[in-house]
Amino acid sequence: MKLAILGTGKIVQEGALPAIQQADGIDIVAIFARPKSQGKAEQLAARYGISQVYTDYEALLANPGIEFVYVGLINSVHYEYTKKALLAGKNVIVEKPFASTAAEVQELCALARAKHRYVFEAVSLLHMPNFTAIRKALPDLGAIRAVTANYSQYSSRYDKYLQGEVLPAFDPQLSGGALYDINIYNLNFIIGLFGRPEQVTYMPNIGFNGIDTSGVVLMRYPGFFATALGAKDTESPCFVTIQGEKGWLRVLGAPNELKEFEVHLHGSGQTTRYALNRYGHRMVHEFQEFARIYAAGDEEAMLSGLAISAAVMATAEEARKQAGIVFGCDG
Repeated sequence: MKLAILGTGKIVQEGALPAIQQADGIDIVAIFARPKSQGKAEQLAARYGISQVYTDYEALLANPGIEFVYVGLINSVHYEYTKKALLAGKNVIVEKPFASTAAEVQELCALARAKHRYVFEAVSLLHMPNFTAIRKALPDLGAIRAVTANYSQYSSRYDKYLQGEVLPAFDPQLSGGALYDINIYNLNFIIGLFGRPEQVTYMPNIGFNGIDTSGVVLMRYPGFFATALGAKDTESPCFVTIQGEKGWLRVLGAPNELKEFEVHLHGSGQTTRYALNRYGHRMVHEFQEFARIYAAGDEEAMLSGLAISAAVMATAEEARKQAGIVFGCDG
């Protein structure tokens, strides 16, 4: 897989670049940045041995030696950059959230199929061995009655927000906010296991510019409910619990890391802990899986992932619009 990296921000510097170094079958051949960030791109290129630096996206897309692009840019441009790449015949890995609306996700998925190209949403937890093991453990819990997820992390950008400075993570014009930035992991975890909910209610804390700084999504499924709490304005111990009539399962820590989980079955007298992930960096598994799917031509695996992406975005969009949160893309 010959890959070009788009962006020089935190998710690229601390996430994608070091993770890809540990993944097999991926060769980073280029990095793209806006002209004002060209210096950062050149520094990253030197550090990671990337041979080409671009500030012209059209020129990058015209390079026949690039098979994939990784879109690690701000939320609001995920749709635009992914669409341009697909139209140019490139395959795409797009950072979460896939796009800003369900219609955008559906359009990109249809375009990928029409162009016979691969497109993946980079949601780390869905590709971890721990997540696969959790799915396999669900039947042992019996009928599910409740799911609770809490991912709360005080944002490094929140102090500036309190002072009136709005960075992209808190900008509704740029598709920011707690739901799309942090609670999206909870939604992927829950919907990845149980599918799209029947009913959705969102109760957010809204900041001075109309963005959600934290909030709870309540989802109704046949026979049980699920709650997803995501906060960028406070912090707390993070966890996920799944309660069944025959036992419970608990994820220890944030769902995006999904480092370990434990299972307790009624009558067993013991709680068993599992830590099955093979890599310390949370993003290695997803890149390794994308490379495998591409090399194997496993289109069904791609489509399975896109089905989750579509269900998550439909749920997230319904939740934010119900709460009156207006993005720039809404017109």
